Amino acid sequence: MPGFVYKAIGPDGKEKKGSIQAASSEQAIMRIKGDGLIPVEVAPENVLNKDISISIGGGKITSRDYCVFCRQMLAILSAGVSIINALQMLSEQTENVPLKKGIAKLADEVGKGETLSNAMRKQPKIFPSIFVNLVEAGEATGTLEISFERMALQFEKDNQLQQVVKKAITYPIIVGVVAVGVIFAMMTFVIPTFMGMFADMDVEMPAITQFVISMSDFFVAYWWMVLIIVAAAVFLIKAYAKTISGRVLFGMLKIKLPVIKNVQVKSASAKFARTLSTLLRAGVPMMQALEITANTVEDNIHFQRAIFTARDQVSNGSSLEKPIKMCGLFPPMVEHMISIGEETGNLEDMLENVAEYYEEEVTTATEQMMAVLEPMMILILALIVGVIILAILQPMMTLYDAVGAM
Repeated sequence: MPGFVYKAIGPDGKEKKGSIQAASSEQAIMRIKGDGLIPVEVAPENVLNKDISISIGGGKITSRDYCVFCRQMLAILSAGVSIINALQMLSEQTENVPLKKGIAKLADEVGKGETLSNAMRKQPKIFPSIFVNLVEAGEATGTLEISFERMALQFEKDNQLQQVVKKAITYPIIVGVVAVGVIFAMMTFVIPTFMGMFADMDVEMPAITQFVISMSDFFVAYWWMVLIIVAAAVFLIKAYAKTISGRVLFGMLKIKLPVIKNVQVKSASAKFARTLSTLLRAGVPMMQALEITANTVEDNIHFQRAIFTARDQVSNGSSLEKPIKMCGLFPPMVEHMISIGEETGNLEDMLENVAEYYEEEVTTATEQMMAVLEPMMILILALIVGVIILAILQPMMTLYDAVGAM
């Protein structure tokens, strides 16, 4: 869901700044007014005006941080400690700085008489919508401890998926960095040293050697430009990936490229099923549950749009299975299990079964992806280094032949 930054006037007449998640600027204005503020300026969030406070002084809040918080909250509440005291205790021992500050604000708000869910709602950058809705459902039914238990399991599964995928991409990144370092070192130091041996000799250089020498001369003379170009390219790609067109392009690549397609589809299916099951089991209405679920799969805009479309069609009386099938993104098993769940009235259990199946499948798909990527990366590195070595050996062999003919 898009983000918006705003300036508004509070009830005390003071200017307030913040950010909010909304489908449109009109919805953002309505939500700001709903908080008792008078909006003065509302603009789409971008790289220049984005609130980066979460990244300062403690890094990003991860699924593991949320899982630990939920587990600790569950243990403390189960011991009969009040919510205020539990929050105060956790604000002192939580290590993640942004989450630590967020919990401290929760303690202050709850101490003033605010409900825990409303206090969380005031910090959307710290506590995502799934937090707010599950806590709100727990408060309404008197099952707050169960809500924290479900959230702990949800974030634990999310963290496991993230770690599996992160482990998969770590090796290619390391090999890529090493490859770039080796090529840079050979072009800057090794090639000039060897080619200096032939500078005063009347040896005709092969075409491949001439090409490598030209590349080496460029690296030696403009190494700083190469670094600037690489850094600029990385920055521009990251910035473009955050735009709508960039998210569409990279999201399509993730579900089209054979090497990573299985990991992406199975990971999204697991996250979709796990999140929706958790929300429905907690009593969150279907429309709201689908909207929250869509926001949890924001790493691929195509899956996100498919779930938003499903929400709209379900609100018009359609079954959930129909739009899920029509989008063509989810595996047939997801469609069939949803259909069975809707027919039997046991959708939550069916979704949980789907989540467990695809969470295991993500590990298998990741291992298969690694089995393809590892030799591919090594082969590419070997080809590049082989060309450079060939460029060095060819003039040496020509020189030896010339000496032997004398």
